[in-house]
Order: sequence, then structure tokens, then C-alpha cells
Amino acid sequence: MNSELKDIQNQNDKRGIDIQKVGVNGVEVPLLIERKDADSQIVSAKARLSVTLPHNYRGTHMSRFIEVLSDYSQRNLLGVDIKGLLIDVQNKLESESAHVKFDFKYFINKKAPVSEMEFPVGYDCSFQGDLTGDDYKFILGVKVPITTLCPCSKEISKYSAHNQRTMVKVKVSYDEKDIIWIEDLVAKIESCGSSQVYSILKRCDEKYVTETAYENPKFVEDVLRDVICLLKDDEKVTFYEVEVEAQESIHNHNAWAWQSENKLD
Repeated sequence: MNSELKDIQNQNDKRGIDIQKVGVNGVEVPLLIERKDADSQIVSAKARLSVTLPHNYRGTHMSRFIEVLSDYSQRNLLGVDIKGLLIDVQNKLESESAHVKFDFKYFINKKAPVSEMEFPVGYDCSFQGDLTGDDYKFILGVKVPITTLCPCSKEISKYSAHNQRTMVKVKVSYDEKDIIWIEDLVAKIESCGSSQVYSILKRCDEKYVTETAYENPKFVEDVLRDVICLLKDDEKVTFYEVEVEAQESIHNHNAWAWQSENKLD
């Protein structure tokens, strides 16, 4: 490498503004995910890596983020050691804080409720890590589709009731010594809907799903509270954020609810 090439990023900046996060986004990488009761799953992920930048530096070194990802991927296909990756980023970029987020699709095999025909369902998930000094926080995120049936519609109608495809987004944080499996978190969330969503349904399954939803009507508020109750009871969870959005079938808008809590406060 030519040592005479100017390092523009290290030039002094006089505007006096520290940048909280700066780095690279949308980096496509293979990610090795541990499964609860099966072999690991390799998924296609998009990574965002960033660090803090002191006010006296004009820019960060973007290529160094990719260098860390390259070194890390050659060792273990970017496995679950998020903290180790962030330590490498800290050292490589000489920064006090480092942050990473991986967004990926995770597949779980799911049986239809009556026919038991099986096909995988894909869930949007994320791994997020934040490291400031020695203070590390990991956040697992999942986005789970469910069915909700409107209690008001059922109550006031002579027959039938309108329902929605509802998305439940949950983020949880937990201690390094613990583990929360994606499969378990998804199952908890799915249990809070009027009915679950499946990839394959025969007529007997569709009858079951329709009648189950009708007998279990829920508002977004009901779903939110039910999910929160399960997360409150989980001793591993130290922080949670829950967002529920029902894609209304008879309104020109969606129903929405959100809540978060740091259980350590």
C-alpha cells in the first residue's frame, strides 16, 4: 500500500459535532443461525455496522468495516458471537462505541393444524448489538404475522365478523449467559392472536383456522397486552418492545399499538 496517499478521513474537522453513528449499511453477508432442535441454518442477511466519530475527525474508515466482516466470516460464517464482532470493530476503528444489526429471513417448519401438512414459514428477524466501552447489549427482533378477528364486529353483527392480517413486531434483550430461541419467541407471539398464519392449508385446516379465530376475537390492544404478559413472566427478558399493527379489511387505515419496558429499571 502506498504510504504517501493522503488519509483524508483523519483530517481535522472544525465544526465541533460528534457523530453518534456512522458506517456502512446494506452489506450482504451469509449468517449462521443456531436452531433450537436442528442443525444450524445459513441465511442471507444484510448488515449495518457503525461506530461513533469524535468531532475532530472528518470521517471514518468505511473499508475497515468490510475488513472486519471479511475476517469474521472466514472464521465462522458470521455466527452468533455478536460481541466478539463488535470488539473487533472497536479495535479496528479505534472507537469507544460500535454497533451492528443483521436483518434476515428465518424459516421455521410449521404443520397445518388438522391435516398436519408441513411447509416452512419465513419470519423477518434481526440481531442487534451495541458495545460502548465494556457495556454490551444484544437485542433479538422478530416480526410475526397472525390473524385477528374484531370483537366489536362479532358482537354487533348477526353473522360473520371482519378479520385482519396483523403483524406483531417484538424486540427483546437478555443477559449474555442466557439464550432465547427464535422458535420459542415466535411461538409465544403466535399464541396471542385470534388464530395463527400458515403456509399450507387444506379445507379441514381452513375450517379449523376460521372457527378458531371466530371463537377468539381480539383487538390490537388485546394482542399487545397478551404478548407483554408473556414477556413479563419470562425471567430471561430484561427489555422488551412490542408493536402490533392490524391491516384493516374494512377501514382505510390500520389499527396500531406499541409499548416498551426496561425490566431492570
